[in-house]
Amino acid sequence: MQENNKTELVYLKADVEHQNLLQKQDKCDKYDYLAAVACGAIGGMVDIFFVGMPGESKLGDWTDQQVDNVVKSFAKKMGWKPNTQNTDNAKSAIGFLERKFKVNYDQRKPSDVGNVFNIAPGTHHMMSLAHSPDIVGLFFSILNQFTSTSSFIVDGQLITVKSETFELQGGNFIMKIMCGIANWFGHLMSDVAGSSGAHGRGTGIVMPFYELFGFCKFGNFSTANGRKDLSQIAMDAFTNGYDFRFGLAQAIPLVITELSIRLIWGIRRRFQYKLPLKECIPTMQHADLRVMLMVGNGTLCVMDGIDAGLRAKGNYLEFFMRLNLVAWFRFTMLVIKEVCIRVGIKDALQEQIEAFKRVNQALEQYLYELEQIDIELFEKETQKYHQLVKGLKETSNY
Repeated sequence: MQENNKTELVYLKADVEHQNLLQKQDKCDKYDYLAAVACGAIGGMVDIFFVGMPGESKLGDWTDQQVDNVVKSFAKKMGWKPNTQNTDNAKSAIGFLERKFKVNYDQRKPSDVGNVFNIAPGTHHMMSLAHSPDIVGLFFSILNQFTSTSSFIVDGQLITVKSETFELQGGNFIMKIMCGIANWFGHLMSDVAGSSGAHGRGTGIVMPFYELFGFCKFGNFSTANGRKDLSQIAMDAFTNGYDFRFGLAQAIPLVITELSIRLIWGIRRRFQYKLPLKECIPTMQHADLRVMLMVGNGTLCVMDGIDAGLRAKGNYLEFFMRLNLVAWFRFTMLVIKEVCIRVGIKDALQEQIEAFKRVNQALEQYLYELEQIDIELFEKETQKYHQLVKGLKETSNY
Protein backbone atom coordinates (compact mmCIF):
# COMPACT_ATOMS: atom_id res chain seq x y z
CA MET A 1 0.00 0.00 0.00
CA GLN A 2 2.84 2.32 0.88
CA GLU A 3 4.58 1.53 -2.42
CA ASN A 4 1.40 2.37 -4.36
CA ASN A 5 1.13 5.71 -2.57
CA LYS A 6 4.75 6.46 -3.45
CA THR A 7 4.07 5.63 -7.10
CA GLU A 8 1.03 7.89 -7.19
CA LEU A 9 3.02 10.75 -5.65
CA VAL A 10 5.79 10.38 -8.24
CA TYR A 11 3.38 10.53 -11.17
CA LEU A 12 1.31 13.28 -9.58
CA LYS A 13 4.47 15.36 -9.26
CA ALA A 14 5.39 14.66 -12.90
CA ASP A 15 1.88 15.62 -14.01
CA VAL A 16 2.02 18.87 -12.03
CA GLU A 17 5.38 19.72 -13.59
CA HIS A 18 3.92 19.02 -17.04
CA GLN A 19 0.96 21.31 -16.33
CA ASN A 20 3.29 24.06 -15.11
CA LEU A 21 5.30 23.73 -18.29
CA LEU A 22 2.17 24.12 -20.40
CA GLN A 23 0.63 26.92 -18.36
CA LYS A 24 3.70 29.00 -17.55
CA GLN A 25 6.81 28.12 -19.48
CA ASP A 26 4.99 27.75 -22.81
CA LYS A 27 3.75 31.34 -22.67
CA CYS A 28 5.72 34.06 -24.42
CA ASP A 29 7.18 36.91 -22.41
CA LYS A 30 8.13 40.33 -23.72
CA TYR A 31 11.60 39.16 -24.68
CA ASP A 32 10.15 36.37 -26.80
CA TYR A 33 8.00 38.87 -28.67
CA LEU A 34 10.91 41.30 -29.09
CA ALA A 35 13.15 38.53 -30.40
CA ALA A 36 10.48 37.33 -32.83
CA VAL A 37 9.85 40.84 -34.16
CA ALA A 38 13.59 41.47 -34.51
CA CYS A 39 14.12 38.23 -36.42
CA GLY A 40 11.15 39.01 -38.65
CA ALA A 41 12.50 42.51 -39.27
CA ILE A 42 15.87 41.08 -40.30
CA GLY A 43 14.12 38.74 -42.71
CA GLY A 44 12.04 41.65 -43.98
CA MET A 45 15.13 43.74 -44.67
CA VAL A 46 16.70 40.86 -46.58
CA ASP A 47 13.48 40.48 -48.55
CA ILE A 48 13.25 44.20 -49.39
CA PHE A 49 16.86 44.84 -50.34
CA PHE A 50 18.03 41.48 -51.68
CA VAL A 51 14.92 39.75 -53.06
CA GLY A 52 12.64 42.46 -54.40
CA MET A 53 11.11 41.44 -57.72
CA PRO A 54 12.29 39.41 -60.75
CA GLY A 55 14.86 41.22 -62.83
CA GLU A 56 16.05 43.33 -59.89
CA SER A 57 16.84 40.61 -57.37
CA LYS A 58 20.39 40.05 -56.13
CA LEU A 59 19.41 36.78 -54.49
CA GLY A 60 17.38 35.89 -57.56
CA ASP A 61 20.51 35.98 -59.71
CA TRP A 62 22.26 33.73 -57.20
CA THR A 63 19.42 31.17 -57.09
CA ASP A 64 19.30 31.16 -60.91
CA GLN A 65 22.95 30.18 -60.96
CA GLN A 66 22.45 27.49 -58.32
CA VAL A 67 19.56 25.98 -60.27
CA ASP A 68 21.72 25.94 -63.41
CA ASN A 69 24.40 24.07 -61.46
CA VAL A 70 21.86 21.54 -60.19
CA VAL A 71 20.53 20.96 -63.71
CA LYS A 72 24.04 20.39 -65.06
CA SER A 73 24.86 18.02 -62.21
CA PHE A 74 21.63 16.09 -62.75
CA ALA A 75 22.25 15.89 -66.49
CA LYS A 76 25.71 14.44 -65.90
CA LYS A 77 24.25 11.77 -63.64
CA MET A 78 21.77 10.95 -66.41
CA GLY A 79 24.55 10.49 -68.96
CA TRP A 80 25.24 13.98 -70.32
CA LYS A 81 28.77 14.08 -71.71
CA PRO A 82 29.41 17.57 -73.04
CA ASN A 83 32.38 18.52 -75.15
CA THR A 84 34.96 20.97 -73.90
CA GLN A 85 33.04 24.02 -75.11
CA ASN A 86 29.75 22.99 -73.44
CA THR A 87 31.09 21.80 -70.09
CA ASP A 88 29.62 24.81 -68.30
CA ASN A 89 26.72 25.37 -70.70
CA ALA A 90 23.37 24.94 -68.95
CA LYS A 91 21.50 25.14 -72.27
CA SER A 92 23.35 22.06 -73.50
CA ALA A 93 22.41 20.17 -70.33
CA ILE A 94 18.78 21.27 -70.71
CA GLY A 95 18.72 20.08 -74.32
CA PHE A 96 20.04 16.68 -73.26
CA LEU A 97 17.34 16.33 -70.58
CA GLU A 98 14.63 17.45 -73.00
CA ARG A 99 15.59 14.65 -75.37
CA LYS A 100 15.92 12.05 -72.63
CA PHE A 101 12.69 12.82 -70.76
CA LYS A 102 10.14 13.42 -73.50
CA VAL A 103 6.47 13.76 -72.59
CA ASN A 104 3.27 13.94 -74.58
CA TYR A 105 1.88 17.02 -72.80
CA ASP A 106 4.54 19.53 -73.89
CA GLN A 107 2.43 21.50 -76.39
CA ARG A 108 3.70 25.05 -76.93
CA LYS A 109 1.73 26.52 -79.86
CA PRO A 110 -1.96 26.83 -80.77
CA SER A 111 -1.43 24.40 -83.65
CA ASP A 112 -0.18 21.79 -81.16
CA VAL A 113 -3.61 21.78 -79.50
CA GLY A 114 -5.68 21.95 -82.67
CA ASN A 115 -6.12 25.73 -82.36
CA VAL A 116 -8.62 25.14 -79.56
CA PHE A 117 -7.06 27.90 -77.44
CA ASN A 118 -4.09 30.23 -77.43
CA ILE A 119 -0.88 28.97 -75.91
CA ALA A 120 2.74 30.10 -76.20
CA PRO A 121 6.18 28.80 -75.20
CA GLY A 122 6.25 31.32 -72.35
CA THR A 123 2.86 30.35 -70.92
CA HIS A 124 2.56 26.60 -71.42
CA HIS A 125 4.46 25.72 -68.22
CA MET A 126 1.74 27.41 -66.18
CA MET A 127 -1.20 26.39 -68.34
CA SER A 128 -0.18 22.72 -68.42
CA LEU A 129 -1.04 21.17 -65.06
CA ALA A 130 1.44 18.33 -65.56
CA HIS A 131 4.32 20.84 -65.49
CA SER A 132 3.67 21.73 -61.85
CA PRO A 133 6.20 20.60 -59.20
CA ASP A 134 3.56 19.46 -56.72
CA ILE A 135 1.04 16.70 -56.13
CA VAL A 136 -1.32 18.25 -58.69
CA GLY A 137 1.38 18.14 -61.35
CA LEU A 138 2.32 14.56 -60.49
CA PHE A 139 -1.30 13.40 -60.72
CA PHE A 140 -1.95 15.02 -64.10
CA SER A 141 1.42 13.92 -65.46
CA ILE A 142 0.67 10.26 -64.70
CA LEU A 143 -2.88 10.68 -66.01
CA ASN A 144 -1.74 12.34 -69.23
CA GLN A 145 1.01 9.80 -69.84
CA PHE A 146 -1.37 6.88 -69.34
CA THR A 147 -4.23 8.30 -71.41
CA SER A 148 -2.20 10.14 -74.10
CA THR A 149 -3.86 13.45 -73.22
CA SER A 150 -2.82 16.92 -72.08
CA SER A 151 -4.60 18.93 -69.39
CA PHE A 152 -4.57 22.74 -69.36
CA ILE A 153 -6.13 25.59 -67.44
CA VAL A 154 -7.68 27.94 -69.99
CA ASP A 155 -9.77 30.96 -68.99
CA GLY A 156 -10.39 29.49 -65.56
CA GLN A 157 -11.51 26.10 -66.89
CA LEU A 158 -9.86 22.70 -67.07
CA ILE A 159 -9.49 21.57 -70.68
CA THR A 160 -8.15 18.19 -71.79
CA VAL A 161 -7.02 17.55 -75.35
CA LYS A 162 -5.80 14.44 -77.12
CA SER A 163 -2.07 14.20 -77.70
CA GLU A 164 0.27 11.89 -79.52
CA THR A 165 0.05 8.26 -78.48
CA PHE A 166 2.43 7.74 -75.60
CA GLU A 167 3.43 4.45 -74.03
CA LEU A 168 5.08 4.28 -70.64
CA GLN A 169 7.96 1.91 -70.09
CA GLY A 170 7.69 -0.89 -67.54
CA GLY A 171 6.60 -4.51 -67.55
CA ASN A 172 3.62 -4.09 -65.21
CA PHE A 173 1.31 -1.41 -63.85
CA ILE A 174 3.45 -0.56 -60.82
CA MET A 175 6.60 -0.22 -62.91
CA LYS A 176 4.76 1.97 -65.41
CA ILE A 177 3.73 4.25 -62.54
CA MET A 178 7.34 4.43 -61.34
CA CYS A 179 8.59 5.17 -64.84
CA GLY A 180 5.92 7.85 -65.20
CA ILE A 181 7.05 9.52 -61.98
CA ALA A 182 10.68 9.39 -63.09
CA ASN A 183 9.76 10.83 -66.48
CA TRP A 184 7.75 13.62 -64.82
CA PHE A 185 10.63 14.56 -62.53
CA GLY A 186 13.20 14.39 -65.30
CA HIS A 187 11.09 16.61 -67.53
CA LEU A 188 10.68 19.14 -64.72
CA MET A 189 14.46 19.23 -64.36
CA SER A 190 14.72 20.00 -68.07
CA ASP A 191 12.30 22.93 -67.66
CA VAL A 192 13.21 24.39 -64.28
CA ALA A 193 16.02 26.53 -65.72
CA GLY A 194 14.21 27.46 -68.93
CA SER A 195 14.28 25.76 -72.31
CA SER A 196 17.35 25.01 -74.41
CA GLY A 197 16.20 27.38 -77.15
CA ALA A 198 15.29 30.30 -74.89
CA HIS A 199 17.10 33.61 -75.15
CA GLY A 200 18.43 34.87 -71.86
CA ARG A 201 16.99 33.55 -68.62
CA GLY A 202 14.04 31.73 -70.13
CA THR A 203 10.75 30.75 -68.50
CA GLY A 204 11.10 28.07 -65.86
CA ILE A 205 8.39 26.16 -64.03
CA VAL A 206 5.88 27.53 -61.56
CA MET A 207 6.18 27.41 -57.79
CA PRO A 208 4.21 24.59 -56.12
CA PHE A 209 0.44 25.19 -56.48
CA TYR A 210 1.01 28.51 -58.29
CA GLU A 211 -0.76 27.02 -61.32
CA LEU A 212 -4.04 27.17 -59.37
CA PHE A 213 -4.05 30.94 -59.89
CA GLY A 214 -5.25 30.02 -63.37
CA PHE A 215 -8.68 29.32 -61.88
CA CYS A 216 -8.85 32.77 -60.23
CA LYS A 217 -10.90 34.52 -62.90
CA PHE A 218 -12.04 37.32 -60.64
CA GLY A 219 -11.00 40.83 -59.73
CA ASN A 220 -10.37 43.89 -61.85
CA PHE A 221 -6.92 45.24 -61.09
CA SER A 222 -5.11 48.17 -62.63
CA THR A 223 -1.82 47.45 -64.44
CA ALA A 224 0.39 49.30 -66.90
CA ASN A 225 -1.35 47.40 -69.72
CA GLY A 226 -4.93 47.94 -68.63
CA ARG A 227 -7.16 46.23 -66.10
CA LYS A 228 -6.79 42.49 -65.56
CA ASP A 229 -8.16 39.76 -63.32
CA LEU A 230 -6.04 37.82 -60.83
CA SER A 231 -5.33 34.89 -63.16
CA GLN A 232 -4.00 37.24 -65.84
CA ILE A 233 -1.82 39.06 -63.33
CA ALA A 234 -0.42 35.74 -62.11
CA MET A 235 0.32 34.68 -65.69
CA ASP A 236 2.02 38.00 -66.52
CA ALA A 237 4.10 37.73 -63.35
CA PHE A 238 5.16 34.21 -64.29
CA THR A 239 6.21 35.16 -67.80
CA ASN A 240 8.24 38.01 -66.31
CA GLY A 241 10.33 35.73 -64.10
CA TYR A 242 8.11 34.98 -61.09
CA ASP A 243 8.87 31.26 -61.27
CA PHE A 244 10.27 28.43 -59.17
CA ARG A 245 13.80 29.86 -59.20
CA PHE A 246 12.56 33.17 -57.87
CA GLY A 247 10.55 31.26 -55.27
CA LEU A 248 13.83 29.84 -53.96
CA ALA A 249 15.11 33.39 -53.53
CA GLN A 250 11.91 34.31 -51.67
CA ALA A 251 12.45 31.40 -49.29
CA ILE A 252 15.81 32.74 -48.08
CA PRO A 253 14.49 35.56 -45.81
CA LEU A 254 11.87 33.13 -44.51
CA VAL A 255 14.54 30.58 -43.60
CA ILE A 256 16.64 33.29 -41.92
CA THR A 257 13.65 34.39 -39.84
CA GLU A 258 12.61 30.90 -38.76
CA LEU A 259 16.08 29.59 -37.98
CA SER A 260 17.00 32.65 -35.92
CA ILE A 261 13.75 32.42 -33.92
CA ARG A 262 14.25 28.71 -33.24
CA LEU A 263 17.87 29.31 -32.23
CA ILE A 264 17.00 32.08 -29.77
CA TRP A 265 14.12 30.04 -28.34
CA GLY A 266 16.36 27.02 -27.78
CA ILE A 267 19.18 29.04 -26.22
CA ARG A 268 16.84 30.73 -23.75
CA ARG A 269 15.28 27.46 -22.63
CA ARG A 270 18.66 25.81 -22.24
CA PHE A 271 20.71 28.52 -20.55
CA GLN A 272 18.10 30.78 -18.95
CA TYR A 273 15.49 28.26 -17.81
CA LYS A 274 18.04 25.42 -17.32
CA LEU A 275 15.78 22.90 -19.01
CA PRO A 276 17.02 19.49 -20.20
CA LEU A 277 18.41 19.41 -23.70
CA LYS A 278 15.55 17.29 -25.03
CA GLU A 279 13.10 20.03 -23.99
CA CYS A 280 15.10 22.65 -25.90
CA ILE A 281 14.57 21.08 -29.31
CA PRO A 282 12.49 23.61 -31.31
CA THR A 283 9.52 21.52 -32.40
CA MET A 284 6.01 22.74 -33.14
CA GLN A 285 4.69 21.06 -30.00
CA HIS A 286 5.66 24.14 -27.98
CA ALA A 287 2.99 26.82 -27.96
CA ASP A 288 5.39 29.68 -27.25
CA LEU A 289 7.57 28.74 -30.22
CA ARG A 290 4.54 28.60 -32.50
CA VAL A 291 3.51 32.07 -31.35
CA MET A 292 7.03 33.41 -31.89
CA LEU A 293 7.09 31.97 -35.40
CA MET A 294 3.74 33.60 -36.18
CA VAL A 295 4.93 36.95 -34.86
CA GLY A 296 8.22 36.73 -36.74
CA ASN A 297 6.65 35.65 -40.02
CA GLY A 298 3.91 38.22 -39.57
CA THR A 299 6.53 40.95 -39.20
CA LEU A 300 8.26 39.75 -42.35
CA CYS A 301 4.98 39.74 -44.28
CA VAL A 302 3.94 43.19 -43.05
CA MET A 303 7.26 44.68 -44.14
CA ASP A 304 7.02 42.87 -47.46
CA GLY A 305 3.46 44.08 -48.06
CA ILE A 306 4.24 47.70 -47.17
CA ASP A 307 7.31 47.72 -49.41
CA ALA A 308 5.37 46.18 -52.31
CA GLY A 309 2.55 48.68 -51.91
CA LEU A 310 4.83 51.71 -51.79
CA ARG A 311 6.96 50.69 -54.75
CA ALA A 312 4.10 49.47 -56.95
CA LYS A 313 2.39 52.90 -56.94
CA GLY A 314 -0.97 51.47 -57.91
CA ASN A 315 0.33 48.94 -60.45
CA TYR A 316 -1.09 45.66 -59.17
CA LEU A 317 1.13 43.56 -61.41
CA GLU A 318 4.24 45.05 -59.85
CA PHE A 319 2.63 44.76 -56.42
CA PHE A 320 2.03 41.06 -57.04
CA MET A 321 5.59 40.52 -58.31
CA ARG A 322 7.04 42.18 -55.21
CA LEU A 323 4.94 40.11 -52.81
CA ASN A 324 6.81 37.25 -51.16
CA LEU A 325 4.21 34.54 -51.72
CA VAL A 326 6.39 31.94 -50.01
CA ALA A 327 6.43 33.95 -46.77
CA TRP A 328 2.72 34.77 -46.98
CA PHE A 329 1.86 31.11 -47.56
CA ARG A 330 3.95 30.04 -44.57
CA PHE A 331 2.37 32.70 -42.35
CA THR A 332 -1.12 31.66 -43.41
CA MET A 333 -0.38 28.00 -42.67
CA LEU A 334 0.98 28.88 -39.22
CA VAL A 335 -2.14 30.86 -38.36
CA ILE A 336 -4.52 28.16 -39.62
CA LYS A 337 -2.67 25.46 -37.72
CA GLU A 338 -2.68 27.48 -34.51
CA VAL A 339 -6.40 28.20 -34.82
CA CYS A 340 -7.07 24.48 -35.29
CA ILE A 341 -5.02 23.69 -32.19
CA ARG A 342 -6.75 26.35 -30.09
CA VAL A 343 -10.26 25.22 -31.04
CA GLY A 344 -9.37 21.56 -30.52
CA ILE A 345 -9.32 20.38 -34.12
CA LYS A 346 -6.76 17.62 -34.54
CA ASP A 347 -6.10 15.44 -37.52
CA ALA A 348 -5.98 11.67 -37.36
CA LEU A 349 -2.20 11.59 -37.25
CA GLN A 350 -2.07 13.86 -34.22
CA GLU A 351 -4.66 11.72 -32.47
CA GLN A 352 -2.57 8.62 -33.14
CA ILE A 353 0.49 10.35 -31.73
CA GLU A 354 -1.41 11.30 -28.58
CA ALA A 355 -2.63 7.70 -28.25
CA PHE A 356 0.93 6.39 -28.48
CA LYS A 357 1.99 8.90 -25.85
CA ARG A 358 -0.68 7.61 -23.47
CA VAL A 359 0.38 4.01 -24.10
CA ASN A 360 3.99 4.97 -23.47
CA GLN A 361 3.06 6.69 -20.21
CA ALA A 362 1.15 3.61 -19.05
CA LEU A 363 4.13 1.39 -19.88
CA GLU A 364 6.45 3.69 -17.96
CA GLN A 365 4.18 3.48 -14.92
CA TYR A 366 4.05 -0.32 -15.19
CA LEU A 367 7.85 -0.52 -15.45
CA TYR A 368 8.22 1.78 -12.47
CA GLU A 369 5.99 -0.47 -10.38
CA LEU A 370 7.98 -3.52 -11.46
CA GLU A 371 11.19 -1.81 -10.40
CA GLN A 372 9.77 -1.29 -6.90
CA ILE A 373 9.28 -5.01 -6.33
CA ASP A 374 11.70 -6.51 -3.78
CA ILE A 375 13.01 -9.50 -5.73
CA GLU A 376 14.84 -11.07 -2.80
CA LEU A 377 11.78 -10.89 -0.55
CA PHE A 378 9.65 -12.31 -3.36
CA GLU A 379 12.03 -15.24 -3.81
CA LYS A 380 12.02 -15.97 -0.05
CA GLU A 381 8.23 -15.94 0.10
CA THR A 382 7.89 -18.20 -2.94
CA GLN A 383 10.53 -20.54 -1.54
CA LYS A 384 8.48 -20.99 1.65
CA TYR A 385 5.41 -21.63 -0.49
CA HIS A 386 7.18 -24.28 -2.56
CA GLN A 387 8.46 -25.98 0.62
CA LEU A 388 4.93 -26.04 2.03
CA VAL A 389 3.53 -27.55 -1.18
CA LYS A 390 6.28 -30.16 -1.19
CA GLY A 391 5.53 -31.08 2.43
CA LEU A 392 1.82 -31.45 1.72
CA LYS A 393 2.55 -33.78 -1.19
CA GLU A 394 4.82 -35.95 0.95
CA THR A 395 2.16 -36.12 3.69
CA SER A 396 -0.52 -37.16 1.22
CA ASN A 397 1.68 -40.02 0.01
CA TYR A 398 1.60 -41.58 3.49
